[in-house]
Amino acid sequence: MSDPLVSVQNVTKTFQHEGRSLVVLKGIDLDIGSGEMVTIVGPSGAGKSTLLHLIGTLDLPTEGRILYAGQDVTRLGSSDLAEFRNRSIGFVFQFHHLLPEFTALENVMMPGLIQGRRRFETRAKELLDEVGLSDRLTHRPGELSGGEQQRVALARALLMEPKLVLADEPTGNLDSQTSASVQSLFFDLNRRHGITFLIVTHSRDFADMMPRRVSMKDGRIDSDERRTQPLENQGKPA
Repeated sequence: MSDPLVSVQNVTKTFQHEGRSLVVLKGIDLDIGSGEMVTIVGPSGAGKSTLLHLIGTLDLPTEGRILYAGQDVTRLGSSDLAEFRNRSIGFVFQFHHLLPEFTALENVMMPGLIQGRRRFETRAKELLDEVGLSDRLTHRPGELSGGEQQRVALARALLMEPKLVLADEPTGNLDSQTSASVQSLFFDLNRRHGITFLIVTHSRDFADMMPRRVSMKDGRIDSDERRTQPLENQGKPA
């Protein structure tokens, strides 16, 4: 792969717990190209979420480095790193982390408001329309279903036009029908906008639809499979 969007190079992560060292990641090498759809699978404790957090610059590796379009972000200071993260990476988590006192529109606008910009209202409305929630702009999270909340979270992740969206168990709390709808939305957004998605999931059905599946075990990459199925057939109900 030439000129990857993300390059994880010999990354290790060690945590200190009760005076002991716990090595969670053990020399991870992973390149992700622009526009790819990649899933990370593996048993609990394999290091999937830790790797996702490092790629999202929410934490720094103990050793190794992570490059975005050739830039070593592990060398950035905390303020520069926070600005890079807000501008370049979108996040979708299992728990939506929506602010309950704000409307759907205000929640989607939040990354822009954090930067002191109020010009994102039009884009936030467009994104909510794209995820099928144009009639829910003024609804607060408590007035939305779980699937609708996850769609708001996805629209929020896209507000700053990131090249990369990281998702950690994005359908873990949803029923099967709602999960299928949200999964299809990921593929639609990838097709329409070329957004790169890196998704951690325990859903075998979701993982089987992805064109690339990275399996982790005991803090290492166990396998890295690319599928030959055409992308236009993936993410669609059978």
